[in-house]
Amino acid sequence: MEQVEHRKEGTRNLEELPRRIKGEVYERLSRVIDPELGRSITDLGMITDIIVEPARDAQADYEVTVRVELTIKGCPLSTTITNQINGTVTSYPRARLRPHIDVSSMSREKLDNLVADLKAARRSNPFSKPGVGTRIFAIASGKGGVGKSSVTVNLAATLAALGYDTAAIDADIYGFSLPGLFGVHSRPTNLHGMLMPVTAWGVKLISIGMFAGSDRAILWRGPRLQRSLEQFLSDVWWGDPDVLLLDLAPGTGDMALSVAQALPNSRLIVVTTPQPSASQVAVRSGLVALQLPTKVQGVIENMSWYEHNGERLRIFGQGGGQRVADQLTRDLGYQVPLLEQLPLQTDLRESGESGRPAVLRPDGSLDDSPLTKRFVDLAKTLMEGSEPGDARRAAGED
Repeated sequence: MEQVEHRKEGTRNLEELPRRIKGEVYERLSRVIDPELGRSITDLGMITDIIVEPARDAQADYEVTVRVELTIKGCPLSTTITNQINGTVTSYPRARLRPHIDVSSMSREKLDNLVADLKAARRSNPFSKPGVGTRIFAIASGKGGVGKSSVTVNLAATLAALGYDTAAIDADIYGFSLPGLFGVHSRPTNLHGMLMPVTAWGVKLISIGMFAGSDRAILWRGPRLQRSLEQFLSDVWWGDPDVLLLDLAPGTGDMALSVAQALPNSRLIVVTTPQPSASQVAVRSGLVALQLPTKVQGVIENMSWYEHNGERLRIFGQGGGQRVADQLTRDLGYQVPLLEQLPLQTDLRESGESGRPAVLRPDGSLDDSPLTKRFVDLAKTLMEGSEPGDARRAAGED
């Protein structure tokens, strides 16, 4: 009788352990985040079953088959997701598990329901809601050719490399350049009407150039132009980024007004070069804030000098950034600081043409160059609220 009871107990243990492993593996998989949607793969219904069976050899205790349904067939980040699942299973601490990933795609009905749930949770432009935690900076300039887009790209790449969840919108509809500067040649994934932004160098990115092609002119005005921004904000799944950067078209046209109306909590950052002709025009882009519910966060002076044999050559003169900051301070009635002065470097052009931000190494980590340190200082100023240039003043730099 005791032997029978012992066998029953042993059978229960053999059955209970796989059930326990299944439950604990599922709980561990709840911490795997879909890199596009920013939500747990279990919450998204992507894990349909976990099967735990005794291993067929002595190299493992159990074989674990995880059945995964990706959102669409040929999901571009399927390898990333399956690698995370493999790592989660093999790192299970209570037994030696050998993972097997069975990948398929969601049915049309299941995907439709998922998209409907995601849209219902968001409803509309997610960045205009009260209490939103995303810091939004619109990068503006009075004229073209001052390096506004390269500033946007390198600032975004710096923020992402520092660990911030970073998004960027190429709001320069006529002269879009962010896809080329980020080295992006793909289109956003379309989940039945909801777009997934393309991720490059850690930055979630959207641009009209991803749809139109860089060789086609865009001739939009008024309502259609404004609708393009609304679609970028409402029809793209951004998740909950820490920071959103918008690369505006030069000047004070329709898109600048649309941004201020759609994102009243955004802050303008004005980019200029040192010469008076550029700084005078840059002031006008900042004065848009007089008519709109937005503030100017500060001024960035680009191409401030060129380093040659240890000497700083002021090719475009000097003082333009400070002149813009001082005049905006007087006209707007609040302090508008000069956030940063950036040198003229061939690295910006060369790396931009190669599709890699100048602040990054080829592996995506931050470089240790003086230019990178300035962008790191700028990023921390914007995100942490420190006074501009604290790190350089402490080091005795100008």
